[in-house]
Amino acid sequence: MALRETDPTEVGGYRIEDRLGSGGMGVVYLARSASGRRLALKIVHAQYADDDEFRTRFRREVAAARQVSGAFTAPVVDADADASRPWMATLYIPGEDLGTHVRRHGPLPLPRLRELAAGLAEAIRDIHRAGMVHRDLKPANVMLAEDGPRVIDFGISRATEFAASDVLTQTGRVMGTPPFMSPEQFSSPQDVGPAADVFSLGSVVAYAATGRGPFDSPSPYETAVRVVDGDAELDGVPSELLPFVQFCLEKHPKSRPSPDELLHLLRNGELPDPRPAPETAPATDTPTPRRPRRRKRLLLAAALGALLLTGAGALTVLAVNSEPAPIARDLPPGWQEWHKKSKDPGVEDDPIGPDGPFSRCAATGRSLVCAGDDVLATRFALADGSNTWARPIDDTPDDVVGGDQGTVIAARGGRVYVYGADNRTEGDSDHSRYTIQALDADTGKVIWKTITGDGPESTEPSSEQGFSTAVPEGVIAVHGPKGQQYALFDAENGKVRWKRPLPDPDTQMCLLRSAARNAYLVCRDWTEDAVSGTSIAQLDPATGRPRWTVTVDKDQDIVGQADGRLVALHTTGTRRTLTLINADSHIVTTVRLSEPQPESATPTLLNGTLYVTFPSGSVRAVAPDTGRRLWDSNSTVESPGPPTASRTHLYLASPSGRLAALNLRTGTVEATLQGRDDGGTADSTGLGAPLTLVGDALYVPYGIRSVYTVDVHTLRT
Repeated sequence: MALRETDPTEVGGYRIEDRLGSGGMGVVYLARSASGRRLALKIVHAQYADDDEFRTRFRREVAAARQVSGAFTAPVVDADADASRPWMATLYIPGEDLGTHVRRHGPLPLPRLRELAAGLAEAIRDIHRAGMVHRDLKPANVMLAEDGPRVIDFGISRATEFAASDVLTQTGRVMGTPPFMSPEQFSSPQDVGPAADVFSLGSVVAYAATGRGPFDSPSPYETAVRVVDGDAELDGVPSELLPFVQFCLEKHPKSRPSPDELLHLLRNGELPDPRPAPETAPATDTPTPRRPRRRKRLLLAAALGALLLTGAGALTVLAVNSEPAPIARDLPPGWQEWHKKSKDPGVEDDPIGPDGPFSRCAATGRSLVCAGDDVLATRFALADGSNTWARPIDDTPDDVVGGDQGTVIAARGGRVYVYGADNRTEGDSDHSRYTIQALDADTGKVIWKTITGDGPESTEPSSEQGFSTAVPEGVIAVHGPKGQQYALFDAENGKVRWKRPLPDPDTQMCLLRSAARNAYLVCRDWTEDAVSGTSIAQLDPATGRPRWTVTVDKDQDIVGQADGRLVALHTTGTRRTLTLINADSHIVTTVRLSEPQPESATPTLLNGTLYVTFPSGSVRAVAPDTGRRLWDSNSTVESPGPPTASRTHLYLASPSGRLAALNLRTGTVEATLQGRDDGGTADSTGLGAPLTLVGDALYVPYGIRSVYTVDVHTLRT
C-alpha cells in the first residue's frame, strides 16, 4: 500500500517504508529499525492523542502488553505514549492474515487446522498469563507466518475505553467484531474476562474450517442476537475438531475450557476435567416461562450501534491477587545490571575501525573477557561492567587485511586463552605471524605468548574456524609456516609439548574439535571437489596421536557429546540423519531425524538436547538418541546466535541484543527483552554472538563491541 504525502518518514527513530493499513484506532506502517529489523508500527488517530485519559491508559496497557512474548504472538518492541501522536511498534510478521488466506484459497486442510487451533490456544494462554484479554480475536488478527500462526493487534485498544463498569452506561463503547465476539461482550461488557477469547477462538477455527463464521448473518444486529441466543452453524467443521470448537462456543463463560485444557484436548482427544455447568434454576414440575427478550435486545442494539462506530479490538488488564514468593538469586558479588561498550584497544592508523560485534565472551573469576572485531581481548567486571583493559589483535595494522577477527579460545583459572596476529608486507608478499597467548583476565597481562605460524601461508589459530581448541592440558592449534601440523601448547608456559603432521590439504581438510574434555581431529576426504567421507579421531593429549578413529559418510562435524556418545551432523545439504559415536566402544549409530533440518539451521548441543536455530528465529528441540522432535517454537529473535541454557530455560539473542527466554520443557517463549541501540549497529549480516551465563547473571554481546547483563529471574516476572 503506497505511502501518502501526509504520512511520516520516521517515527521514534524507525524509518517508515510502507503503509500496511488503517482502522478505527489508527494507521499501521511497515517500519525498519536502525539494525534492519522490520516492525509493524501503529500511530493512533489524532482524536485519541488529545485525550489525557487515553494517554494514561495507553501507557498502562503498553507496559502490560510488553509482558506478552509467546511464540504465537507478535511482541511489542517499542512505544511512546508521550509523543504528539502516541505509537506502538510490534514485530512485523510477514504473510497473509487468516481472513485473506481463506478468501483467496478456501478453508484450511485438517493438518493446518490443527496447527492453527494449537497455535491460537497457546497464544491466548500467553496473553492471559500476562494478565490481559485480547477481546478482538478474529481472522484479520491472525497472521499465517511461515512457522505457524501469530496473533497480532493487542496492547493498544483497551486504552480507548473508560472504566469497565461504565462501558455502556457512560460511553456506550463496546469493543470487538460481531461475528467473533462472545455473548458476554454484548450482554455484560463489564464482566468480560479470559473466557471471551476462548469463545472467539472457537469462532475463528470454525471460520478457517468452513470459510464462514458460525454466527454469520446479513445483519450485524442479527449476528449479535445469534451469538447471544442462537445455535452455532458448524456444518463442514471436521469431526476431529468438532468437540474443540463446540467446547469453545459454550454460551456461559464458566462452561468454556481454559487454553491449557484445549491443548490437552488436541493432544489426547478429551478434556482433563469435567466442565462445570452454568448456574441454572432448580428443577420444578411447572415449566418455567421464557423470559422476555425485549430488554436484552435493546441492550444488544445499543451495544452494536456503539461497536460499529468504534470497530477496534481491546485488551483488559486482569487483577493480580497475590504477590509472588521471593526467589533466591545466584549473582556475582556486587552485581548490578549494566551495559557497556569496550574502550578502543589503542591501535593507531587502523584502516578499518570498529564495525562489528564480539565473536565470543567467556567468564573466569571476577572477569568477563570478550574478543572479536580485531580485538585480541577486552575485560568487563562481572559485577558492574567496568572495562579495565582492551588489547588489539594486531598492534601494527597496515593495508594487509586478513581474516583475523579474534576470539576467546577458553577461559579458566583466572586466565584467558586467545590468539594474536601481525599482518605485514615483506617484499612482494603478505605475511602473517600468529600467536597463541595466555592473559591474566583481571589485568590483561601477557602470561605467555607462543608463535604458531609465520609466513605467507600460515593459518590463523581461530577456534571459530576449527583451527584451535582447548583441553585441560592447554590449547591444541595448527602449527608451522604453512599450517601443516597441529601442536599442544602447554597451559602453564605455552611451550610446545608435541606436534604432529596434518594430512595433505589437497586430499583432506581437517578441523580441531573438543567434547567432554577430549580433543578430536575431524578430517574430510576430498574426491574431485566432493567430500566422500569424514574420519573422526580422538587424540591422546600426551602424544597427539589418535587413540581411535572411525569413518562416517560424507561431510560431518562434531556438535558435542550426550550420554557418552559424540553427536555429529552433516555440514551441507538437508540433514536427514545424525550420527552417534560411542566414546568408549567407538560403535557408530545412525539415527533418522523425525523431520529434516535445512543447511541454514544452526545446531547446538546443550545438556543432552540438540537445539536447532533458524535465521528467522525459529527453534527446534531434538532428542539425539531418537531423532524425535521434542518441541518447535519461535523465539521472536532474528538471526539468533548459539543459545545457552540454565536448568529451566533456553536463552537466545540477536546481533542487536534482543533476548528471548524459552521454557526448556515446552519451548514456550516466557520472556523477551528488546534489542539495544546504544552499542551501535554492527556492519554485519551474521548471527548473534554466544551468550555467557554465570549463575543467574546472563551476559549478552550486542552491537559494536558491546555487552549488557540481566538477572534471568527478572525476565520471568
